[in-house]
Amino acid sequence: MHELPFVESILKITLEHAEKAGAQRVVALDLVIGQMSSIVDDSVQFYWGILSKGTIAEGAELRFQRIPAVYRCWDCGHTYPLDGQHLACPKCGSVRVQLIQGDEFRLESIDIE
Repeated sequence: MHELPFVESILKITLEHAEKAGAQRVVALDLVIGQMSSIVDDSVQFYWGILSKGTIAEGAELRFQRIPAVYRCWDCGHTYPLDGQHLACPKCGSVRVQLIQGDEFRLESIDIE
């Protein structure tokens, strides 16, 4: 359910840019979604189908690119991907870490005709 406001924003941005470009139709959108963003592709697709109905973006393909989570250790500076089980730094064992990649949710590009 929390995807709804995100999809509303994406549609608004898409329509604004498409109109400025004189588009007849929006063909596809490239969305970048981080592993830790808690955004569900199927929910985005579902809301997109409902919200874009009757607009030049209706029927546009949504292409999802997932970005893996990457952390940086505050103690030793080591940068590492989340392995799915352990959050602690694999180099020094510290749990004082910061997410530096993987919480994204953005519209990367719009294909129009």
